[in-house]
Amino acid sequence: MKSILTNFKIKQTLLLFVVVVLVSLSAQAGGQLYRYINEQGLPVIDDNVPPEFVAGGYEIITSDGSVVRRVPRQLSDEELRLRNTDESRARFQQEEEVRMQAWDESLLLRYSDIADIEAARERALRDLKVRISILKSNLYSMKAQVEREQQKAADIERRGVDVPVELSQNINTMRLEIEDTEQSIEVRREEIESVKAAYGRDINRFETLLGRVNMRRQQSRSQPAPPAKNSYNH
Repeated sequence: MKSILTNFKIKQTLLLFVVVVLVSLSAQAGGQLYRYINEQGLPVIDDNVPPEFVAGGYEIITSDGSVVRRVPRQLSDEELRLRNTDESRARFQQEEEVRMQAWDESLLLRYSDIADIEAARERALRDLKVRISILKSNLYSMKAQVEREQQKAADIERRGVDVPVELSQNINTMRLEIEDTEQSIEVRREEIESVKAAYGRDINRFETLLGRVNMRRQQSRSQPAPPAKNSYNH
């Protein structure tokens, strides 16, 4: 049991850290900031969340303070243990209801119809695709530069001269940068799928809310009108 909790906690920590990395560049491009609680218990607004504060949860906000998304804090070992006990199920059920209510209110405040959600999704995807295009352009330039540096090194070797250490180091550094850029491109592609899934859930939930509203309207219309009061002259 302890091993399961430990593995779960590690995965949760890694997931929270990856989320910060994934949204950092696109959030900056969209004018978004991060709000988290520092070691003094005070709220801090910055363009990134330091790794040591990721587990405490944070909010992604716009420049005017509007909350775009909330990332919950990491659960402790004790909380993870309680999560699977009978005595805590009711509490977690209540918390889930609160979470769903907050989600519903957020959807209804931000969107008036499905088209609004789809438009927001397309904007988010467009930002990610632009970022991928920039990364691909950088990758192309770096590969071309590496080829030029490698050609220099080959020309030097053909003259029977040792390749300068600085040139070799530059080539190795650029190769590492190429690997990092390729990984960043892959991360953005994965984030595109995550964004699609997240907005897909929003659309499904919004459709559920609209269905409830329409059902209540139909029920209200089907109810018989109260009888009119008769007035008598005495």
